[in-house]
Amino acid sequence: MRKLRPPFFLTGQLSKADGAEGKRVEILESHYEELIRRLDEIAKVLRANVIKTFGKTDPTHLSESLSAAEIIASLYFHHLRINPSDPLWDGRDRFILSKARAAPILYVALARAGFFRREGIENLRCVETNISGLPGVDADLTSPGRGLSVGLEIALQAKLSKKGFRVYVLLGDKEAQEEQIQETAFDAVQNKADNLTAIVDYNGAPVGSESFDIMGPEPMVQKWESFGWFVIEIDGHNIFQILYTLDEAARVKGKPTVVVAHTVKGKGVSFMEENHISLQITKLPPIM
Repeated sequence: MRKLRPPFFLTGQLSKADGAEGKRVEILESHYEELIRRLDEIAKVLRANVIKTFGKTDPTHLSESLSAAEIIASLYFHHLRINPSDPLWDGRDRFILSKARAAPILYVALARAGFFRREGIENLRCVETNISGLPGVDADLTSPGRGLSVGLEIALQAKLSKKGFRVYVLLGDKEAQEEQIQETAFDAVQNKADNLTAIVDYNGAPVGSESFDIMGPEPMVQKWESFGWFVIEIDGHNIFQILYTLDEAARVKGKPTVVVAHTVKGKGVSFMEENHISLQITKLPPIM
């Protein structure tokens, strides 16, 4: 498992319009603090937008979105090579949300990034809504455990066609115990899918359970190491660690990388943090 150390640079994104296909730009160390402050603020805005947008229409799993705010902010507003004005750009990085209950934070992030207008996104959680054609959504997943398989397939297609984009898959910690995830993890190593990065949102609180005392995921890090993956363990709410880890993953050769990101379910909302029971909210407190 890799221990974090201060880097000399972080990578930033350039859009297709900037002529940056397959390229990244260095961010000087003097810009670290400004970048981290900006992404921290975006994470807070995403949390607020999740609650304001979905708090009344579908509040059941909001805490699953809140734990992933810094991860989503770091990906969509700095690290991913994407172009909202050309969402099907062939050179874009792919992001797969396997942790389907965190869909609200993906929707508000895509809207803020400019993939579509924010008006009406509260309807995206309706059962009859088909999101497969939604700009910025690379896969429509509902069954736990499928995301890593889809991500691996895309990553291998990229390697065979010699394309330079990378694939990122956000997993839930409970989901990481699915047999399909474990089978795919072995396949990814066998195929040397070094363009694939999995991120485990390890908030330690599966939906519908008060603890991991029974059938828990530990030892999470050792399990992924036994699969043969390059493993990095971080604080999933620390922007600096997230950015540096994503850069480290891009430098790993010959094997896929998994980031075990320790997070807090319901992060940012005091009465939701560490509450392991799905919440039914009828009246929301004012957002600061």
